[in-house]
Amino acid sequence: MIFGSLFTVFLLTTAAFAAPEGAIARHSRRSASRQSNPLQLLGRNMGLKAATNTSNVAYTSNWAGAVWNSYPPNTFSKVTGTFTVPTPSAPNGAASVWVGIDGNACNPVLQTGITVSYKNGAISYDSWYEWFPDYAYSSPITIRAGDVIRLTVTASSSTSGTTLIENLTTGRSESQSLSNPSHPLCLQNAEWIVEDPDLVSGGIAPFCNFGTVTFSSAAAYMHSGQVISPHGAVEVDIKQNGKVLASVSTSPGTVTIQYVP
Repeated sequence: MIFGSLFTVFLLTTAAFAAPEGAIARHSRRSASRQSNPLQLLGRNMGLKAATNTSNVAYTSNWAGAVWNSYPPNTFSKVTGTFTVPTPSAPNGAASVWVGIDGNACNPVLQTGITVSYKNGAISYDSWYEWFPDYAYSSPITIRAGDVIRLTVTASSSTSGTTLIENLTTGRSESQSLSNPSHPLCLQNAEWIVEDPDLVSGGIAPFCNFGTVTFSSAAAYMHSGQVISPHGAVEVDIKQNGKVLASVSTSPGTVTIQYVP
């Protein structure tokens, strides 16, 4: 999640990984050695004028994507986006692709997505859902390279919501109803992200080459009924050790995140 403040059409920001309390007993906690972590902001060059579509770039060590922020009574109720599962390649590492609500204005984040991994030629994928700061939980949806995936998170209130992963290629989908009264959302952030996750053992994980992830039909819905495109949101690039590893561009309904070798 982002700590700091981002601005644009409504003034923006981002999210992080999380997991649910409630109806999740039938799914196990993810056993992978990687996990999401709050966004690690590098600098504060993200101020934007309200009511414009002029984008701005911010740098982080672990998140790349587009982030919106709003202030009450303009609160977010749903975020969605569709992308094609990439084929990762060297270097060894992982990348997580997700959509979410919150993470900057307040710490809790409702989100869902997939993680792609590459190690010495072996490629793996897993799907998950979270309500940060609880753990991530695995989804049974099978993911393969080239599958078209639609991700949606919906906040029906600050303490309840749903996640939806749809594999449009196989026709399989899974929805989870979540409740987390201990960590209420503030409903002020919406984002479409590729993340360099953290190692459970500590420290940031190696970042694999995920190629290009393009979220299409990307939209954020507000409780007022307004629908917002990611175009004009803050574009968050990953930079580590002074080098940009992932860059972002937006257009109406689209967020493109590209690995930079």
